[in-house]
Amino acid sequence: MTVTHDFSGHAAVITGGARGIGLAAAQRLHASGAKVSLWDMDAARLAEVAADFSGGVDIQVVDITNWSSVEVAATSSHAAMGDLDILVNSAGVAGPNFKTWEFPVDEWTKVIDIDLNGTFLCCKAVVPYMRAKNYGRVVNIASIAGKEGNPTASPYSAAKAGVIGLTKSLGKELADTPITVNCITPAAVRTEIFDQINQQHIDFMLSKIPMARFGLVEEIASLIAWLVSEECSFSTGAVFDISGGRATY
Repeated sequence: MTVTHDFSGHAAVITGGARGIGLAAAQRLHASGAKVSLWDMDAARLAEVAADFSGGVDIQVVDITNWSSVEVAATSSHAAMGDLDILVNSAGVAGPNFKTWEFPVDEWTKVIDIDLNGTFLCCKAVVPYMRAKNYGRVVNIASIAGKEGNPTASPYSAAKAGVIGLTKSLGKELADTPITVNCITPAAVRTEIFDQINQQHIDFMLSKIPMARFGLVEEIASLIAWLVSEECSFSTGAVFDISGGRATY
């Protein structure tokens, strides 16, 4: 693993940290010297992946759709690491594939609650620690679907569009501080989230990528690492494309 940034003295919360993009980001930051707290609902998976981090990591079993759970996790992570100045909101679900008028209401609510409301709650819980320190980096994982809207994935597209809007609002609110808030909009990245999606939709997503391949979690983690570094100090409320050429704006 190439280490290009020094995160010594920094402490990061990574939601969805037990797998996929979140785990890749956690590994990248930890290898570069950061203290890391992995947040996830899967206690068994958290314990399993935590064992692979030399020197150990903090783990928190947390439901990001529940404010009390998020608030407790933030307090616990801060106590465990002695600091909290990086937040990567990676937890998310794709949901099933239906036309909008056929989408089950409970599934719509689940996707919005996790992908959008969960991101908001984690920002709400963690940003005050950054404000107290007068330094911080927030990176929200949105999606190219939030820009373009994918058919048969309306709640996911809507939630990720909401994450983009949330990022811009929070970034402007904190623009007079050394706390930056940015988001990234990946095209499809092959992770376990593909297990939630039908093959027709997977084929559709691949067909839209000019590079004709899916992204790699390591590529996403590399961009995240720069965005949460001290070097990234003049970008906030911004949206960074990493879509293999799919994005048109």
